Amino acid sequence: MSPASRYTYLGPEGTFTEAALRTLPEAATRELMPMVSVPAALDAVRNSEAAAALVPIENSVEGGVTATLDELASGRPLMIYREVLLPIAFALLVRPGTTVESIKTVTGHPVAQPQVRRWMAANLPDALWESAASNADGARLVQEGRYDAAFAGEFAAATYGLEPLVTGIHDADNAATRFVLVGRPARPAAPTGADKTSVVFWLRDDHPGALLEVLQEFASRGVNMMRIESRPTGEGIGRYCFSVDCEGHLQDRRVGDVLMGLKRACEKVRYLGSYPRADEGRATERPGTTDAEFVEAADWLMRCLDGRG
Repeated sequence: MSPASRYTYLGPEGTFTEAALRTLPEAATRELMPMVSVPAALDAVRNSEAAAALVPIENSVEGGVTATLDELASGRPLMIYREVLLPIAFALLVRPGTTVESIKTVTGHPVAQPQVRRWMAANLPDALWESAASNADGARLVQEGRYDAAFAGEFAAATYGLEPLVTGIHDADNAATRFVLVGRPARPAAPTGADKTSVVFWLRDDHPGALLEVLQEFASRGVNMMRIESRPTGEGIGRYCFSVDCEGHLQDRRVGDVLMGLKRACEKVRYLGSYPRADEGRATERPGTTDAEFVEAADWLMRCLDGRG
């Protein structure tokens, strides 16, 4: 297939990312290419080797996936077009014949460890944890005999010739990971009425209330922030950028007005896209924040300028 028909994802085969990607209807007609890391998956899109990449961005237990947040904030711009929410539960994958009592070493992705820590303390208190590049890579390492067990999706067992010794492992009920489908920048899709917009911004300077001033751009227009995280810029101690998801679409007047406010107030703003919410939740519009009210206010201003206010 051509690069236009190729999607990359955080591999190898058998990751939760692959499972999330396969929930998209268009995945059935695409070449799905596993990559060794989030940067590699996104660079394939930047270099026109793939049309899009699916990567994890947020976990309900561990929070933001820093590799994805940093890649989207730096390098050549990319845009988020979709998101996928995948419920997460782990299986303890082992080579045939392995018993719980014989397990001395376990592996998995670093984000997995906080999600199974209490289960390990209760059931494998003496086992040594070492991190792998992904949960599926941990399964591969178990297959090669380098570890006794791996925490991964149960669906990865057949791929690596392993057995799920224990299934349904999770410390937190309703644990989920959020994934985003990322492509090259283009015009965002039309609003659905249940949308999310993502941006990254850099403060112009550090002074008391600097962040509060920027956050008021959202509050004064009734735009709800669904997530905000700070990430170091690499330019020195105390230098951060802020990654934000908010309710609404760029074409919503209140959201567009927020982004214009950010552009005026911040050193730099990177628009990451407006896209349908996976949970299909609709924002509650507060009085004075609807598109119609923005239009009415603009018309009133023009009447004032014309002496007809």
